Amino acid sequence: MHKNILIIGGTRFFGKQLVRRLLEQGHQVSIATRGLAADDFGNAVQRLRVDRRDASAMQAMFTHASYDLVYDQMCYSPLDAAISRSVFAGKVGRYLMSSTIETYRHLIAAIERPLREDDLDLRQVRLDWGYPWHDPALADASYAAGKLQAEAVLLQDQLLPVATLRIAHVLAAQDDFTGRLASYMRRVQQGLPLQHLPAAGRSSFLNVEAVVDAMLWAGQADFLGPVNLACSGEMSAPQLHERIARLLGQPGLLQPASHGTAASSPFDYAHDYVMDTSLAGTLGHDFPALDSWLDPLILSLQAHMQGSDMGVPHA
Repeated sequence: MHKNILIIGGTRFFGKQLVRRLLEQGHQVSIATRGLAADDFGNAVQRLRVDRRDASAMQAMFTHASYDLVYDQMCYSPLDAAISRSVFAGKVGRYLMSSTIETYRHLIAAIERPLREDDLDLRQVRLDWGYPWHDPALADASYAAGKLQAEAVLLQDQLLPVATLRIAHVLAAQDDFTGRLASYMRRVQQGLPLQHLPAAGRSSFLNVEAVVDAMLWAGQADFLGPVNLACSGEMSAPQLHERIARLLGQPGLLQPASHGTAASSPFDYAHDYVMDTSLAGTLGHDFPALDSWLDPLILSLQAHMQGSDMGVPHA
């Protein structure tokens, strides 16, 4: 059945692929953004120009709106979530918030097994309304706590039919504004050793196709609450570095750091940082294996970087 769908965001990274897939399925798609990022959707989407952090503007934009499904790609704090709760209560059939594996970060050392959804008790999350969540200088530092508190706001009072999608680290060959995978590629190409924490903890990953497949599935399902999204198979920072080196025919130089040293690259953890996806499996969704897509993705990124001259490596 074709649906009337709103995407808050949708103009970068995997959000663009989500829009394209929904259009291919014949849905009516609207995207709500500030209008600062260009897109190539043409007349296929309805564009709503609004700042999702402006409560008055959001109320004015969506006063008379109703949607079968909302994908919220831009909910980063309890303030954002409170706006959504106020604006969309009673107006949507299903509300999907893009959350993150980072909601579990404070549990890494405490739980020595793959992390499950119920390891986080959202009823016990303390909401901090006074923190400067919208300060750009604090965006990275407050990301994990902001996502966790946003989930708590949306799920504690159940005013919206919400599911929160805790997305593993997403790797991509193009359109990846984080540059994380590319930083490993550059290091290998320049023959630089990878410094890493002694434990070399493994973590969970997705590619763009897998995360979009999971989001489409979640849009058709009827479960509520949090669910982990991650491909089967885990990988540490040194394993990623060595895998890239093997594919590029380069030596994968490693340099273990001393205990107490901070991580020097993305995905470098002092303990395993892996999500359990058995709940998603029980609900009806299976994820592809990491090994089924990682090597082709690395080679695709190599070709993309060679064609775009991506410059000097990060330290």
